[in-house]
Amino acid sequence: MRRISRIAAPVLALGLILAACGDDSSSSTQDTTAAEEAATADTTATAQEETLDVASLGLIEDGKLTVCTDAPYPPFEFQDETTKEWTGFDMDVVREIAGGIGSGLELAVTVQPFDGIWLAPKAGTCDMVASAMTITDERKANALFTDGYFDADQSLLVRTQDKDALTSLEALAGKTIAVQTGTTGETYAQENAKDSTLKSFDEAAAMFLALESGDVDAILQDLPVNAERALMDDKTALTASFPTGEQYGFAVSQDNTALADALNAGIAEIKANGTYDEIYAKYFAK
Repeated sequence: MRRISRIAAPVLALGLILAACGDDSSSSTQDTTAAEEAATADTTATAQEETLDVASLGLIEDGKLTVCTDAPYPPFEFQDETTKEWTGFDMDVVREIAGGIGSGLELAVTVQPFDGIWLAPKAGTCDMVASAMTITDERKANALFTDGYFDADQSLLVRTQDKDALTSLEALAGKTIAVQTGTTGETYAQENAKDSTLKSFDEAAAMFLALESGDVDAILQDLPVNAERALMDDKTALTASFPTGEQYGFAVSQDNTALADALNAGIAEIKANGTYDEIYAKYFAK
């Protein structure tokens, strides 16, 4: 993040002391010189610190923050149909943070399947992962996570005609539930829906199509995503939520503590200045 120089204040103070020791005719010139020196020192120090900060992040490409994500996954990551710009809660948050690193980093997005996506920074295919990803002990064994930035639970999405009948996992005994491969939703279903048949999909979009076609009876996945689908598609309904206490985090390579620190500082900053709340309201306050 951009730092405030500690050099300017001492230089300015020294200039004022020297000016006070001179006669009246030289004080104005000395004050001006001291101020100019202080401004130059401040600018130079800030530039040096920004260069050092960005260089220490070990970015794949200069001037860019390369992000791996499994998309589309609204409302967290998707492309605007008109502009083709990456948007969604995660993308907007990361773009704000990237803009505050050094003199500002451009967001570069690369799409890949969710299963094992937290390994991507370690493999060098991206700088970080932003993909509505829950922090878990298993994932932390191979990635360095930021502080949690979003709370999430699990939920059930069904066809509207089934909304009064399929309101629990017990009601889905003997039926088929769609889950996404490698997600905490899949793990939750494996542990709590043992009387149902689980069908794994690589992408959320494929699960929605399977539900619509009747290939599955319900989708078990993160609450914000199912809630968004139910809001946008009147053929589906959200019928249950399961508190799990999950938190999403961004992931970087385990040896890139500098980038993790920069992202944590960015998360704290946008929460403190109100930007986080604005982004949250854009996607969830409906």
